[in-house]
Amino acid sequence: MTDNTDSNYQKNTSARRLILFSLLFIALTAIGLYTVYDQFAGRSISFDDRLVAPKTLLAVAALLLVYFISDGLRLHFTLRALGHRLSLPVIFRLVFINLFFSNVTPMATGGGFAQIWYLHRHGVPVGRATAATTIRTVLAVLFIFSLTPVFLLTLDAFDGQTITGDIGLALAIFILLYLGFFIILLFRTHWLIGPLNGLLNTLNRWHVINDVRHKHWQFKARREMLRFSHSFSDYLRGRPLFVALSVLFTGVFLLSLFSFPALLIYNLGYDVDYLVSLGLLVVTTFIMYFSPTPGASGISEGVFGSFFSGLLSGNHLILVIVSWRLITIYLGMIIGLIVLQRELIKNRRASR
Repeated sequence: MTDNTDSNYQKNTSARRLILFSLLFIALTAIGLYTVYDQFAGRSISFDDRLVAPKTLLAVAALLLVYFISDGLRLHFTLRALGHRLSLPVIFRLVFINLFFSNVTPMATGGGFAQIWYLHRHGVPVGRATAATTIRTVLAVLFIFSLTPVFLLTLDAFDGQTITGDIGLALAIFILLYLGFFIILLFRTHWLIGPLNGLLNTLNRWHVINDVRHKHWQFKARREMLRFSHSFSDYLRGRPLFVALSVLFTGVFLLSLFSFPALLIYNLGYDVDYLVSLGLLVVTTFIMYFSPTPGASGISEGVFGSFFSGLLSGNHLILVIVSWRLITIYLGMIIGLIVLQRELIKNRRASR
């Protein structure tokens, strides 16, 4: 199993592919920043040394520490609830490896594969590693998707925004349906097997898929749905303390992540409404989940610029966007790349 996993990992993380995605990430980020500069910042940008003042740097460092630690602990306690325990240094190396891969691969698929590979290398079975990383993601999604319709429908800051115009209510309903589907998937999986079989049978009758593929997809879809449901059941049956702590640290992680813009804006001298800033970033993050670009590059900058343009003057808007992404994404990616290279070198030496 280890050899096959390593082989698949090397195939999916070739240097050429990573370089291509990295260049795409940089290019799309530049496009997104230019769009904000042209459309929302009034072609104005200037550096403000208040962002590098000692008190600002100290506050950012403290919040960043909470951000990274809570990110590691939410996975740590998810694994503990599933009956696995890894050392904290191993867990925190994975935090940065995930930050790198999830931001240079579209839809964060590489991040998920890298986490599974890494956990398997440290003794966690592939099935359990998949369950742990999926549950960690689902917990965050449940937080974000539950809060998004609340902020969309209650914050005055969204009045007049395109996203909350004619489609605002429809979007809120979509989110509720999405959450409802997740609840059914987790707790009543067998309800979905019948409709799924019916859909595949229809596609087969219409000759969209042939008989061999029909049987393969039917078996695989049913197996994966049941595996995920069983893993989540095992998670819920885990030690209640570990389950509660995994949820708690997911909340702490997201709260720290969503607090960075408010911290930056406050230190630039603005009288920021924390709840408004929090709500704007929750909805921004929600939109980022559907971005097909690596690390939501381009999309995240554009959406952030659109939402926060009403709170910031043009000369500060680009500055805050770059600072926000530098703190929450770029820094972690750089550390993750270094950690990944050290892990790969260590594995090569061990294989010899």
